[in-house]
Amino acid sequence: MSADQSTLDGLDLPALEAFFAEHVPGFGGTLNGRLLQGGRSNLTYLLSDGRRRWVLRRPPLGGLTPSAHDMGREYRVVAALGASDVPVARAVAFAEADVLGVPCSIVEYVEGTVLRTTEQLHALSDADIARCAHGLVDALARLHAVAPDEVGLGDFGRPEGYLGRQVRRWRDQWERVRTRPLADIETLHARLADRCPPESGASIVHGDFRIDNAILDPGDPGRVLAIVDWEMATLGDPLADLGLHLVYADPAFAPVLAGSAPSTSDRLPPVDQLAQRYAEVAGRDIGRLDFYLGLGYFKIAVIAEGIHARFQQGLTRGSGFERVGEAVAPLAAAGLRVLATNS
Repeated sequence: MSADQSTLDGLDLPALEAFFAEHVPGFGGTLNGRLLQGGRSNLTYLLSDGRRRWVLRRPPLGGLTPSAHDMGREYRVVAALGASDVPVARAVAFAEADVLGVPCSIVEYVEGTVLRTTEQLHALSDADIARCAHGLVDALARLHAVAPDEVGLGDFGRPEGYLGRQVRRWRDQWERVRTRPLADIETLHARLADRCPPESGASIVHGDFRIDNAILDPGDPGRVLAIVDWEMATLGDPLADLGLHLVYADPAFAPVLAGSAPSTSDRLPPVDQLAQRYAEVAGRDIGRLDFYLGLGYFKIAVIAEGIHARFQQGLTRGSGFERVGEAVAPLAAAGLRVLATNS
């Protein structure tokens, strides 16, 4: 291990080597690591002992929204879903804070394709782009079909009152991370609180389901090999996952992913078509989708502000963070528009 490897920002490789020696059978004894691209929130690293590869996830260096960086929650749901037909990476180990100073989850590396940019998506044919979009929606429907009790997640959350708690939670998160006043955020919160419907149902929800949080089969982009980034998973209303997934198609989201968000491509099927496919595959009524879209806009506007706040404090790692703050106001305004259009 070279000196620069032992001091890799956010990691303590000697401490991890000691942990792997105790908890990972067959570990080769020496780790190399690097920061993976992608992810605007938690830090994600590729680790290798020269024979095997793992992915380690840990909270950001400046944790302004601690409930949004719950590594224990992420590891538990991935381990539980390993026994289902939901595609996830195999859970390997969970390291408590005594290893790196913060909790972190470790899973096996999944070899596949992650579409992080519009250019990568547009390298596919129109037919494969449609297959990819439909495969993602189908995977989401499969997740929502899992009975939490059957995979040991019956106590993973409180689905009753989930929507009201989400509205309150993301308002509280805004107060934690905001760097400036924004009237549209306040108005959007008030309208969501006023219009909050009863839950449409209860299921395991991912909390941040989008195209670049999926690893695809390189030979078949319609086949999802693993859904990743589960730190916001819980039990709740499945349509909240759908609403957020559809909101990511708005071009206003692009700055959050360094200006090249594949989810915003106009070569993807239209949002209403994807919503209808989900309704048919999942067998769910999407008549109140406007509320879930508004909630999705509210949530990603607050997430973007949190990333922007960490960037301003010099706590982000990697590139592309300088424009994230530009997305917050347009996202909040879009949330108000979707509620007004469908009121």
